[in-house]
Amino acid sequence: MDSSQSVGSWRELGSHFGTAVVLAGGVLVGAVNVYLAASLLPTAVADIGGGRLYAWNMTVFLIAQVVATMLVSRTLARIGSIGSYLLGFGVFAAGSVLCAASPAMPVLLVGRGVQGLGAGLLTGLGFALIHSALPRHLWVRGSALISAMFGLGNFVGPALGGIFAQFGSWRLAFVVLALASVMLAALAPKALPSRSRSRSRTERETAPVAMRSLLLVIGAVGVVSIAGILSNTLAMAILLALALVLIWAFVRVEKRMSVRVLPSLTYRAGSALRWVYLTIALLASGVAVETFLPLFSQRLGGLPPVAAGFFGAALSLGWSVTQVVSSSARREQTVRWQQVAGPGLLAAGLAVLALLQYRGASLLVVIVWLPVLLIAGAGIGLAMPHLSVAAMASTTDKQEGEKAAAAIATVLTTSTAFGAALAGLLVNVGGPSSVSSARWLLLGFALLSALGMLTALRADGSGTHVAQGRSESEMESTAGP
Repeated sequence: MDSSQSVGSWRELGSHFGTAVVLAGGVLVGAVNVYLAASLLPTAVADIGGGRLYAWNMTVFLIAQVVATMLVSRTLARIGSIGSYLLGFGVFAAGSVLCAASPAMPVLLVGRGVQGLGAGLLTGLGFALIHSALPRHLWVRGSALISAMFGLGNFVGPALGGIFAQFGSWRLAFVVLALASVMLAALAPKALPSRSRSRSRTERETAPVAMRSLLLVIGAVGVVSIAGILSNTLAMAILLALALVLIWAFVRVEKRMSVRVLPSLTYRAGSALRWVYLTIALLASGVAVETFLPLFSQRLGGLPPVAAGFFGAALSLGWSVTQVVSSSARREQTVRWQQVAGPGLLAAGLAVLALLQYRGASLLVVIVWLPVLLIAGAGIGLAMPHLSVAAMASTTDKQEGEKAAAAIATVLTTSTAFGAALAGLLVNVGGPSSVSSARWLLLGFALLSALGMLTALRADGSGTHVAQGRSESEMESTAGP
């Protein structure tokens, strides 16, 4: 029996160039914005004040982003792909203009929230439209391209932000983001399907919102985001525990309600989809170490700020480059191996880097940090595109498949918020020693990444494959309470 899968070429994806540009561009502007804004904020605070609200910029953005990703399926159902993208780009551009014109920090925070809504919608649409706008055999390539935009944004964002901040032009940076959104929006009507192919007019008009689930996730992300800006370790731990309780409540509500955020297959006994999502979450949360890598590169390695920033982005660079190569895998056995080996490679890279952290490290040791970071990032790129496709292909039902694809963005943004808070907690636990903080951070996330190997093995069970051959009605009839 042929165990290989059909994987289109990059050249064939190029025949869908307009669609690929819109999908990838929507994710990229949001990813660039995260790190660009972080680089610009010190300059902005010096100009308009509001230093006491500094940390809330990321909190507001993350909460808004997660909320928007959870509304992707409803937005698509009501206004279709073109309307959804025009809305996403429009909201993001409006938020960017508001940020650029902000006379004070509270106004900037509102702008960041509006940006977050636009970025979350664009991120979710990027994954959802892979499912509906590209042929099945190009899903792996499309997923690799979309996922690579996160890594590219993490790499490009700080560099662009540093350039604009160097010249004191932080407002101009937000204007550039707005213009990029407008340009991509102009391309959307020509590049995307003109109508929804999966739902009738009646279904579009009555698409419900999973309000209880939405509120629980907002609460969990809000609590985690607040935990990430606290300095008291005990308070952070309590808030993280509260967030886990809210996530548990979210799962319980999702199981019992007919209107859900995640596909119903996620909660079906024996389904592998839940393990796919968990593996994606564990991989994505590992990127949180990038927040502190520039700091440790300067304190322990004696690197100048520019070089330290490059080291901080090396993980994302390894992620982005590797995805381009790993997406070429065709044999089913190779794909499964990559899904399991990816978290393991990330864990090994972070663990080795932890052992190489000590004060006054020699230049040779510091140089070794770079390939170790690239290898660690390669672990994410090795597995991520195939995990994304595993989620999309978990059902033959078009509506549920679209929801499964859009839910990837919700998982990614939520795990980013959890990862950021956990990174702050681990650094504080290891303090005041920089060496101890670095090791706590890296070893902590190495352990989480290693757990990703276990969830990937569970995702390699028969649940997902069985689900592919069954209709949604059959799955609902056998679902647990």
